[in-house]
Amino acid sequence: MRALVTGAGGFIGSHVTELLVRAGWDVRAFVRYSSHDQLGALVHAEPDLLASVDVVVGDLRDDGSVRAAMHGCDAVLHLGAVISIPYSYRAPREVVETNVIGTLNVLCAARDLELRRVVHTSTSEVYGSARTERIDEAHVLQGQSPYSASKIGADKLAEAFHRSFGTPIVTLRPFNTYGPRQSPRAVIPTILTAALAGRPLKLGSLTPTRDFTYVTDTADAFLRAAGADGVDGETIHLGVGAETSIAEVVRLAGELVGHELEVVVEDERIRPPDSEVSRLRSDPRRAFDRLGWTPQVGLAEGLKRTADWLAAGGAGWFRLPDYAT
Repeated sequence: MRALVTGAGGFIGSHVTELLVRAGWDVRAFVRYSSHDQLGALVHAEPDLLASVDVVVGDLRDDGSVRAAMHGCDAVLHLGAVISIPYSYRAPREVVETNVIGTLNVLCAARDLELRRVVHTSTSEVYGSARTERIDEAHVLQGQSPYSASKIGADKLAEAFHRSFGTPIVTLRPFNTYGPRQSPRAVIPTILTAALAGRPLKLGSLTPTRDFTYVTDTADAFLRAAGADGVDGETIHLGVGAETSIAEVVRLAGELVGHELEVVVEDERIRPPDSEVSRLRSDPRRAFDRLGWTPQVGLAEGLKRTADWLAAGGAGWFRLPDYAT
């Protein structure tokens, strides 16, 4: 079986690419052109493994390059997107064109080329702030940022293509994935980097809660979804079902390094007040029922693995200007 992974140079996409190769798939990696770095997070892949991956450079917004990359594939795992919420306030058009038009290009090619499976990637951000203690797949969608609105649009296109054309699509909705290869500006790498350096930690708030899932568990769900039976048309949550505050992550990071962290809470917010998401907790039962998926890495262990990766200089390759975080 041959699979195309869009966004293969990204945080989750690079892990999914590796796992597919290890599972025996013939993998083509679709990465966005850049004059200085094509592979992104794939630079961390084992050299022998990476050598077996067919890396294709293109842009999701270009229908021709997407269709050419998907030609001859049995499945597409569509993880490519512009994911920065703060950047979506500055460049909403680019975010919408990549996330919505890019997804439309993938879906049209999948329909026309008659792929056996499309795994579409959503995000818990489509819910905004939770209206229920646990969020199941029927929770109302709320576009609280241009990014979340773009993902809602992409999700609805995936739903429409399944209903209209019978395109075999399953939508996976990860909550807060973390681990090695994540942007150092994400909240967990930010906390761990400050803890390892012994410097004060600057955060906007300690009270928001999130459902944190280790990246290898998230990648495992994508592998399962690529080959699962009876999931066409489904939307499936990927989360551990636990609610953890940022304050608790700070406490656990302090335990890892052996001292309490000094935290400076800054009043300036990156998100406008009405765009803030205060609480997220998944109901992951459908993932177990449909995919047989259960997360294996607890938060304490996942933080330790991420801290070890950061301490070894793993994030040294990552460069991103402040406006794009």
